[in-house]
Amino acid sequence: MDACVRGKLTPVCHLQWFISRLLRPFIRDMKNKKNLQAKPSPEERPSMSFEVSLQQLNDLLTDESGLYSWPTKHCHEVYPRIYVGNAFVASNVLRLKRLGITHILNAAEGNSFMHVNTSADFYGGSGITYHGIPASDTDHFDISVYFEEAADFIAKALAYKNGKGKVYVHCREGYSRSPTLVIAYLMLRQNMDVHTALAMVRHKREIGPNDGFLRQLCVLNQRLAAEERIWNQ
Repeated sequence: MDACVRGKLTPVCHLQWFISRLLRPFIRDMKNKKNLQAKPSPEERPSMSFEVSLQQLNDLLTDESGLYSWPTKHCHEVYPRIYVGNAFVASNVLRLKRLGITHILNAAEGNSFMHVNTSADFYGGSGITYHGIPASDTDHFDISVYFEEAADFIAKALAYKNGKGKVYVHCREGYSRSPTLVIAYLMLRQNMDVHTALAMVRHKREIGPNDGFLRQLCVLNQRLAAEERIWNQ
């Protein structure tokens, strides 16, 4: 069975899991509300609060016991034609071709133990378009400077051959750097708020962006909200 095929849970179970993760950060705030308010008009949106806490995002990433999970497969399709995974799949050109991958985004380009030392030359002759970002998986690394660059590459990959492109976004483990860039893409290009984007990726793959990356996604969320470019779905 291919590594990107889902596990044994039924679609209904996955949907229930996704909904519970998405709503969990808001349950406490909703307890004191008598009725859900209607979606405000565009004129009212700037007054809404899009402040997001680190704890709220971590709640989406952990189970009921507060534990994180390690990826169960080498790669997963987390959004139509966007795959997130590890270096094992990234180094296997034949497997990438079987998946129909047309573009590679290496979120951990470099030659250290914590990076993945690939390049455009590595995929030469395969027809796969490569782009590298030299991110480090540390709390203090500013990955946000690459959000727009990564989003542009992913968008171009998906538009390839009239919308038939597939992009594989990876780092060393497919756990922190690569999912962070995909979440940023969903916010920047699909107009998702950070809760929706993170929960969507987590629903498809076990991920755990470090706290520094999560804080940077919170900042992006506030900026896009101020620009009225996202809606709390």
